Amino acid sequence: MARIVVIGAGLGAMAAAARLAVAGHRVTVYESGATYGGGVRRLTRDGFGFDTGPGLLHLPAVYRDLFVKTGKQPLEECVTLTQVDPASRHVFADGTRADLPNASRAGTAAALDAALGAGAGARWGDFLVRAREAWDRTRRPLLEEPQAADVTPLNRDPYPALKAGLLRRPTTTLAQVADRELRDPRLVALLGSYAWGYGFDPADAPASAAVLPYLEQTFGTWYVDGGIRALADAVYERCVQRRVEFVFDAEVTDVVEEGGRATGVRLADGRTVPADHVVAGAPVPALYREGIVGPGLPASRPETWPRHQPVRTGRVTLCLALRGARESGAVHRTVVHAAADLPTVTVLRPGDPALRPDDAHESVTVTATTEILPSWTGFAARMLTQAEAAVPDLRDRLLWQEVRTPDDTLLETGAAEVPGPALAGDKGRWLPAANVSPLPGLYFAGGWSHPGGGLAHAGMSGALVAGLIVEGADFRGSQ
Repeated sequence: MARIVVIGAGLGAMAAAARLAVAGHRVTVYESGATYGGGVRRLTRDGFGFDTGPGLLHLPAVYRDLFVKTGKQPLEECVTLTQVDPASRHVFADGTRADLPNASRAGTAAALDAALGAGAGARWGDFLVRAREAWDRTRRPLLEEPQAADVTPLNRDPYPALKAGLLRRPTTTLAQVADRELRDPRLVALLGSYAWGYGFDPADAPASAAVLPYLEQTFGTWYVDGGIRALADAVYERCVQRRVEFVFDAEVTDVVEEGGRATGVRLADGRTVPADHVVAGAPVPALYREGIVGPGLPASRPETWPRHQPVRTGRVTLCLALRGARESGAVHRTVVHAAADLPTVTVLRPGDPALRPDDAHESVTVTATTEILPSWTGFAARMLTQAEAAVPDLRDRLLWQEVRTPDDTLLETGAAEVPGPALAGDKGRWLPAANVSPLPGLYFAGGWSHPGGGLAHAGMSGALVAGLIVEGADFRGSQ
């Protein structure tokens, strides 16, 4: 039985902790904050509840596998999962609206033809066929296996080039894919919204980011009753059941090294905690200063410590308390695409009784992922203007709002940015830190490590790290 210290109590770190505890190890999680969940937080006020991090779940199979492997109670006995249908309503800058069904290629094509004109569905469908090629080429190395020591095979973009006569035109960015293949500005905006949802600017993201809409439209979109925070509650409870120990308000400032390997951690109060293995699920400043992670980014800019995407992006969320019931015909998720200088926003209206004081009120979140700005003054007002296209009489119904910016994310998680999934191409610049660090005995789990950010990817990261510790260097990933 090994002593294992886990740094941080995010979803990926807890996924690793639960699996390691089931394997017979003694696991202790040190979390700098007062609660678990990492970026999966809950704001409550006056009977209203809001998810301040992710609001929807993709690839629930990742957490189904976690619960199957760590106990007798399956995931669906711990939380209630509901498919969101339509998966999303899109309101484009010209006022056109399109409701896209959940996990239905044919239904999506028909909806796009009806909303945008004949041929729009076929163009989107042809794009998804090429996106599937990129998915098939990279699914296993990017999701199911630990990051290889040699990542050069992932430096080349797997997205297939377009034919142009006898030649093939390279597509190096997602924006180029959109312009060349989709042509309709509304389809271009649709594709861009999937990238921005993960914090990727389409103008910089590699063409392989095409796998993001493919993943969602193939495997579906799910809501956790009570909000995504309920998923974090369930994972935490599973850890406790497996006798994982949690120590909150305990910041880890450094990893102790002796004899060329990690032998424990040092806490902010000066204590040293010995360990046979250390799993870092949260940014540790010393690791970046010493070049163990990333390119040794400057310690004077802590918000940049864990970044692997070339463009820094963060999430702004408005938590809106509304008077009046949710109207008939309202949808769970509406994406309102940018008009003029307004940001593209995602409006979530879950209609969940657990998130409102009574049936005469509604809780709504409005989210924009954007490049991190020096000041957020006026940004929330522009977001609210966009959200009016999704919520009738929004300003008249508004009781109060709370605004959360990347500054709040930095305070809660140690990073202002939102981590995105690993992507192939662009000379490997969009690959996060490997699960195995250069320092023996130290591993990385969670959104800032392979296979990257997002609820599903973080859970996969935890599974990979647990496999590496339990099975050792012979571990080759899920079968």
